[in-house]
Amino acid sequence: MAAPLNQPHDKRASASAMTPSSTPALRRTTPRIALVLAMALVFVLLTSLLDGGKGVLPLRLLDQPRFPIANAWPGLLFAGLLLVMTRRLLLSFGLAYLLQGLIYGVNTLKVANLGMPLLPADFRMVGQLRKGGTHLLAGYLPHSPWPYLALVAGVLILVAMWRLEPPLFARRTGGKRLAAGGALLLLLGSLFGGWSGWTTVYNGRVLWLEPWSAASTRAHAGLVSELVMFHLQYAKQKPKPDRAIAEQLIGQSADALRQHLAMPNAAVLPDIVVVQSESFFDPSIMKGYAHSDLTPNLRRLAQHGISGALHVPTFGGGTIRTEFEVLTGLSLRYFDNLQFPYLQIGRKPMPSLVQVLDEHGYATVAVHGNDPTFWNRNTAFKTLGFQRFVSQSAFPPDAPNDGKYMADSAMTDEIMRQLKDSGPPQFIFAISIEAHGPYDVEPRDTAARDAIAVPAGIEGKDKRELQTYLYHMQHADQELGRLADLLAKRQRPALLLFYGDHLPGLADSYRIDGFVDGGDMLAQAGTWLLVDPRAAGQPAHEDTASWLLPGKLLAAAGIHDDPYFALTELVGPQLAALTRAPGAPQPDEGTATQKLDQSMASVEQLRMNRKLQPLLAKIVGSVAPASMAHAPSPTPTAAPVTAQP
Repeated sequence: MAAPLNQPHDKRASASAMTPSSTPALRRTTPRIALVLAMALVFVLLTSLLDGGKGVLPLRLLDQPRFPIANAWPGLLFAGLLLVMTRRLLLSFGLAYLLQGLIYGVNTLKVANLGMPLLPADFRMVGQLRKGGTHLLAGYLPHSPWPYLALVAGVLILVAMWRLEPPLFARRTGGKRLAAGGALLLLLGSLFGGWSGWTTVYNGRVLWLEPWSAASTRAHAGLVSELVMFHLQYAKQKPKPDRAIAEQLIGQSADALRQHLAMPNAAVLPDIVVVQSESFFDPSIMKGYAHSDLTPNLRRLAQHGISGALHVPTFGGGTIRTEFEVLTGLSLRYFDNLQFPYLQIGRKPMPSLVQVLDEHGYATVAVHGNDPTFWNRNTAFKTLGFQRFVSQSAFPPDAPNDGKYMADSAMTDEIMRQLKDSGPPQFIFAISIEAHGPYDVEPRDTAARDAIAVPAGIEGKDKRELQTYLYHMQHADQELGRLADLLAKRQRPALLLFYGDHLPGLADSYRIDGFVDGGDMLAQAGTWLLVDPRAAGQPAHEDTASWLLPGKLLAAAGIHDDPYFALTELVGPQLAALTRAPGAPQPDEGTATQKLDQSMASVEQLRMNRKLQPLLAKIVGSVAPASMAHAPSPTPTAAPVTAQP
């Protein structure tokens, strides 16, 4: 009977025995968890203050907490991983916030210069820093010492935390640190890797993703959420072409294509010089310059050539976006995953204007007075089919600079050095750089710069930068006139294509002065000109887009046997105005234009995948072999693309 009487007493004794050992551990753990949660809340609030977007302000924690928490979530994960590694709370959250602050600082610089926030593809620029990017991008850094002093102070505070802050928990935790660290690392890795499961947290419909406007998305959801949502958007599998609607478009155009392809190629093909002029545009589209004539040579040559507005896929920077479109005839409108194409296209040969010209016996040369590895041009030009790449090191040692970069006059001289008076027809693709920003670097002739008038209301730093840009832009116009005159004196026929890659990054001046059409600066078109320097033809005005230029160039050169470029000539005029910089307001599309746009998207995606040519041959018929008509001298063996020493 003793045992049953004592049983309840034994259970109470056991429970009593457990309480003293578990209570101290719970008392030790609870304040630490509370401290971590409090620090996480502080991190969210500070991130909201740093961001400043209307959708993620601190008070938004009360009515839409998902927005500010999602915007701070990657930083919280990183801070948690650092905490597991260092065991120091203030150090971990401080370092995470400092790195986050650097991202916000870079974003501020981009918005100030280009009028749009950071995009995931911008982080590819980190790999370009050792390839000439540091020299180019360093000019955009602030000149004031205060940001750098603040950064140094932040680093010193973190060092002090590392040395003085006591650990929050013991070094050995029975595997709990390892498990927590592994979980946090897996979460961060899946986020950076673009795992689709994260769309549950970063739901575009909830967080207000606007794929056509990074600026609007950033204002509603915060910079970090904008980066994550666009990253998840771009990380999706690239769109698959709809072969059926591509076949339908080609079939509808088949008769016109056959007529185009039946035209005989020119008996003698001209030399072709293409000048991609850095940041060139006609300032007369600005209200303050509406009645000015700052581009007299452009206007003079337009009197016997084809010219007009040029819609390009970038603003203020991103030259290779326009360059890619001109060299391939592909519209980046149909490839959202290609933000910086030269950094993403790989090494496989790609259908291009250069390859078509090579098939017709042209010697193909690219010329650029800068580091050949920047933007990965040395690799990309091989992919596109250039036989040679003449870069900065191949220019004469005394080639002049004007401001920060090589003068346009040096590029004109190099173009003329490369052009031969005998042999096969030649294709020179020249990329200028004198007018590249930033525009706070003193030019060679400051008196000439200071004499340039600016519209009323543009003052101080904005005035000086606008004057500096116009100083360099006028040099580009002068060199256009000089190059055309030199080509006119040669005995060989020639075509000259000249265009600006994008508008310069003068966002504040645009906001103050505005544009004649009243439109957004991101939607403004540049300018282009195609002229035979030796002929006195009739002027023609035509607005077009950068991806349509190669078709026009081939037609003007008398090369009519490429079906894809012939197709762009047929359908392009209806689609040209749809080309816009990322973030620009989109034009209204009628039903017919929208259908054509979708069909052309599939055509171009097939071309990118190298599956279009068999489809064209099937519908249009076999294409006759390319005429190899050229100047009588034999074509030299093509040398590999190299930066010429």
